[in-house]
Amino acid sequence: MHLGIDSSTQSLSGLVIDVASKKILAEVSVNFGEDLPQFHSPNGFLPGGEAGEVHADPCLWLEALDMMLQQMSSQVDLSQITSIGGSGQQHGSVYVDGSFVERLGALDPHSDLVTMLKPSFTRVTSPIWMDTSTAAQCREIAAAVGGDAEVCRRTGSNAIERFTGPQIRKFWQQEPAAYERTSRIHLVSSFLCSVLSGCHAPIDFGDGAGMNLMNLADREWDREMLAATAPSLAVKLPALSAAATPVSMIAEYYVVKYGFSPSCQVGVFTGDNPASLVGMGATTPGQVVISLGTSDTFFAGMNAPHTDPRGFGHVFGNPAGGYMCLVCFRNGSLARESLRDQYQLDWSAFERSGLSQTSPMHDGNVMLPFFGPEITPRKDFSQPVRSGTESFKCGNNPAEQVRALLEGQCLNIKHHTDWIGIPIDRILLTGGASRNDGIAQVVADVFSAPVERLLIANSAALGAAILASVTDGHSMTEVQELFCQPAPDSRIEPTPGLTYELAMEKYVSLLASV
Repeated sequence: MHLGIDSSTQSLSGLVIDVASKKILAEVSVNFGEDLPQFHSPNGFLPGGEAGEVHADPCLWLEALDMMLQQMSSQVDLSQITSIGGSGQQHGSVYVDGSFVERLGALDPHSDLVTMLKPSFTRVTSPIWMDTSTAAQCREIAAAVGGDAEVCRRTGSNAIERFTGPQIRKFWQQEPAAYERTSRIHLVSSFLCSVLSGCHAPIDFGDGAGMNLMNLADREWDREMLAATAPSLAVKLPALSAAATPVSMIAEYYVVKYGFSPSCQVGVFTGDNPASLVGMGATTPGQVVISLGTSDTFFAGMNAPHTDPRGFGHVFGNPAGGYMCLVCFRNGSLARESLRDQYQLDWSAFERSGLSQTSPMHDGNVMLPFFGPEITPRKDFSQPVRSGTESFKCGNNPAEQVRALLEGQCLNIKHHTDWIGIPIDRILLTGGASRNDGIAQVVADVFSAPVERLLIANSAALGAAILASVTDGHSMTEVQELFCQPAPDSRIEPTPGLTYELAMEKYVSLLASV
């Protein structure tokens, strides 16, 4: 049996798989807002940050870990767990002093993790992926190494506000004494892995690439990026390692308190996006995941670490080896819900009126589907941009608007992922909107590729559990074949003979005009 742990923005989940029986045996989720209201973080982070600052209390993650394991122990015999893998929300960082590892070695099962580990934090709150307060630090870092293109060439991404490097630089500039006291800077993934293993855990290549600090080519900390970020940074960062590499046996605290076997192995954790790539069974190039959430996200495996020449996409390490790309689109469900509310449609009417009453590329209408600022492309839109019939441009027909919005979102994703250069064999669709067959059909048609939806919803936790099985010696590919199966009758084929080439030309032309 193998336990996967995923610490996402709003919850911490545990999922147990058994390879022999091919079953998921248990699944527990602790919702930060509902289950831990004392942390005053209804959405998993502290509200009210100034100037784009979004932080979380790292004690929240510790309390959630204790709570999840307590609940999990009532569902499954934890002594049968042979290995643990994990994932954490990418870009979040945790800052600890020299006492941290000593405290880990002396964890008392009669106490709790927050009480024992909180005194070691040198930064009482943790910046997370939503933080946009480091624009000045991004400019400084980029200037120091020769510009954003050079940062992207080295690290796989431009200097990005939410990435860990700029957040570290801001901490050093604003709290130099606290930075000096900091002995180790962990990501959420390596922090939780350390807490479970009782020692400083490495950062894996997938999550490390989301820091603007790791050199993609040699998978080592990039000396010039470190120097451009903060002094003495090299000695404050954990080692880099492949995901699922054994770290140590689980700490005695968990053996006594929750009944784990002392021989249970803890493997190197990864980020939630690389873990989702594993959990969706999409680690092989040609398999693409499109997640339709608050933001829409495209990610896929890559053989080589070539980067986005436009500077919007990101390249991380792939837990299966090689690399993966990720491109995020801010106007995802935010845009779909805005249009739905504007025309007072429910979701069934959204699909019915928008897709069944219109034809593909209806009357040649094209929409730039942005109801607010977008990050891919990076432009401060305030409303959609329309081209087509006068009726369409005036917004008179809800069906035309729905059709053009969905097609525009897919065209935008396809256009801004063409740099990857890998033919798409299959699209795995996930997220709330993926259940809508009409939306899935538009995705299949625009990309000219079949679409499937998987049975499991929590792909990051499943990916973490699969990585745990790899720590225990199993083949990732074989375990993926057992657990990463499409839901029955979920496959949607592209419409024969339909092509969006002309629509793409119109879309690109319209985008260039704004």
